[in-house]
Amino acid sequence: MTPTHLPGRVAAIPALPEQTRTPPSTNALEKFNTAPVDEVRRLLLTCLRSLSWSQRITAHRPYPDLDSLLAASDEAAYDLSPADLAEALAGETLPALPEETYAAAHTALGAAHAAYEARFGHAFVICVGDAPPGEYLDRILEGIRSRLTNDPEEERVVAAEELRRLARERLVRHLTGTLDAHQGIPPGGPRP
Repeated sequence: MTPTHLPGRVAAIPALPEQTRTPPSTNALEKFNTAPVDEVRRLLLTCLRSLSWSQRITAHRPYPDLDSLLAASDEAAYDLSPADLAEALAGETLPALPEETYAAAHTALGAAHAAYEARFGHAFVICVGDAPPGEYLDRILEGIRSRLTNDPEEERVVAAEELRRLARERLVRHLTGTLDAHQGIPPGGPRP
């Protein structure tokens, strides 16, 4: 199987540390609840590239608070069909590792990612939590190595959970206006 993504591009969107999260302003949630459908869907598709997920969340507006929105996001992510999951995985575009990462590390990551894609047919996704950028590579490589032993159905379940966690973090980042503490990426910022 030919890899569908460039080797070395691994979903490693860090989760925001608890102390950097701020509740969304009433204005941000109100804007989300009242914005035109197409605008909300575009925003949601930057969090998770699944049309059914974005349509479901959009259709259930308004949300009284962030927790209700995140619960709806989780529920919609849990309910992704295999086709929806494939769509979301195919849509993952991923940030690069920190610039100071050595060339040998990029080579190792490229080889590991190619092995993963050859086995499972999609990009490797992982939410590295609140790990500092210097630990991204280790966590990613460890994740790839451990998950290569999964059978395809086990890996589908793990990848779906990682996508759910990534979508949740991206949605929080959009609504709180919080910068990614590790990379300084503003909400809705570039996802090369």
